[in-house]
Amino acid sequence: MNEESQKTGPTRRTVLESGAAAGFFLATGLPATGQKIPTTGDDDAGIRVVDPVELTLNINLRNYSVGVDPRTTILDVLRNHLGLTGSKKGCDHGQCGACTVLVNGQRINSCLTLAVMHDGDVITTIEGLAKGTDLHPMQAAFIAHDGFQCGYCTPGQICSAVGMLQEAAAGWPSHVSETLSKPNVSLTDAEIRERMSGNICRCSAYPNIVAAIRDVAGEV
Repeated sequence: MNEESQKTGPTRRTVLESGAAAGFFLATGLPATGQKIPTTGDDDAGIRVVDPVELTLNINLRNYSVGVDPRTTILDVLRNHLGLTGSKKGCDHGQCGACTVLVNGQRINSCLTLAVMHDGDVITTIEGLAKGTDLHPMQAAFIAHDGFQCGYCTPGQICSAVGMLQEAAAGWPSHVSETLSKPNVSLTDAEIRERMSGNICRCSAYPNIVAAIRDVAGEV
């Protein structure tokens, strides 16, 4: 064990997260979990308490019991409560796709979804796609086609691509599909780009991402 791993006390991550959380509550006036705040109700005390909600989340085929503020998103539960930091926080507004995960097989922006909405649902993150040391075909294709550069958006890109292929296989049309009723969608470059348009790559590795997805889809 090296000297760095033996250190105790606050880390850089916890200091930054604590500072950011404090700034958020000061700026918005929202209470932290368990904090009493004034209300305009008729109760004698004139206060209410934000209590944590107990949830059971099935993440990567494992059940996690957590008690969280009811305003907590799935992304923050993953990263801050469970240590699953593969899903990235980019814009935090559902615009970049870096936080994409699969819920019951469908892709969502986890930064926009409250954890309390998914008690008991099956959630798959980038950490759950591989089977032990065997990479998911999409992960392997991203490596083979160099579908990433800095890698920050890659977990969301891969999860989104997996969900997108399932949508296409189910015959879901996109904005550029020739017909709305065709059962089999041909994943042309235009189709893939349109269907992946919710995932931004600031390094502009888009051609390689498209190639990786076409590889997995058997369209090469």
